[in-house]
Amino acid sequence: MASSSSSLDIGPKTLIGVGIGLVVAGGASYFLYRRYLQHRDAMPVNWRRVGTLQQINLFPVKSCAPVDLGAGVEYDCDVLGLSYEGIRDRTLMLIDENNTMVTARGYPHMLLIKSRKASVNGIVFSAPGMHDLELDFENLESPGQDLHTSVWGARVDAMLCGERFNKWFSQFILKMETGLKLVHYPYPKAVKIINPRLKNMPDITQADSGAFNDATSYMLMNLSSVADLNTRIKNPVDPLQFRGNFELKADIDEPYAEDHWQWVRIGDKAVFRSVAPCTRCILPNINVNTAERDIDGEPLKTLRSFRLFNYSSPALGIHLGLRQPGRVKANDVVYVGEK
Repeated sequence: MASSSSSLDIGPKTLIGVGIGLVVAGGASYFLYRRYLQHRDAMPVNWRRVGTLQQINLFPVKSCAPVDLGAGVEYDCDVLGLSYEGIRDRTLMLIDENNTMVTARGYPHMLLIKSRKASVNGIVFSAPGMHDLELDFENLESPGQDLHTSVWGARVDAMLCGERFNKWFSQFILKMETGLKLVHYPYPKAVKIINPRLKNMPDITQADSGAFNDATSYMLMNLSSVADLNTRIKNPVDPLQFRGNFELKADIDEPYAEDHWQWVRIGDKAVFRSVAPCTRCILPNINVNTAERDIDGEPLKTLRSFRLFNYSSPALGIHLGLRQPGRVKANDVVYVGEK
């Protein structure tokens, strides 16, 4: 028994040696992993031209039409998304009396609510059968009531814009005097939590989550992909039905090439990381000009037949996270990073 016991004994010095070895091995693994992350996140040195920006869309109110700013406008790209002279992408949103997000998925005619730049500090809303309503960003309801809401499970706070906006939107959308509230995003940076569906995406960061955006501050559509989809369905869809900020006209017709891009640069300065594919809800089934749903459930039905992958919804377009601020305009050259 003594001999057997002796063969199993491990002395203190042996234990210390093993411990040091494990620490060294663990430290080396951690160091290598950090090096890998740094390499993966390093901005590319080489860039390959893939096309130009045919159109830029800025949506002041979530689920409403993009703002009409005319031609030749240069947009700022910062951590919250596109902006132009105080008008920001998706920093306004409608909620119901329970502080639950309201979108065109439930009220398709929201897509008919348009906006244009006001003379100073704001925008002017218009909708069929409604008088125009001006919103001055510098004179919103003050001090403002803080509300707790969420965007697809991502918690976020908001502040009320004022009763006259609540009444206007309620009248058009609900045909009632009350029921909806227009809220704005009061923060200078992203505080909304990451969309729970994207938490397993390794490249997304908290800063990418945007204001009232579904997932991230930016989304890009390759028009070649939309064109390919349109060859598969009876009634072609307008690219705007996918509500991307950037619509890319590719130099070479290569549908779905964006699936494999990791880095995107627009113009000379603005650099983006592709952080996730954009999975699609039923909103692309709604015609942006008539606000009518497609009776055949298209294009989502067809997309599900060949773009589902391992997701619960089909993917088209890519979510982007800003990595270097810059200014962009229509016809800017778009590049893809190569290492």
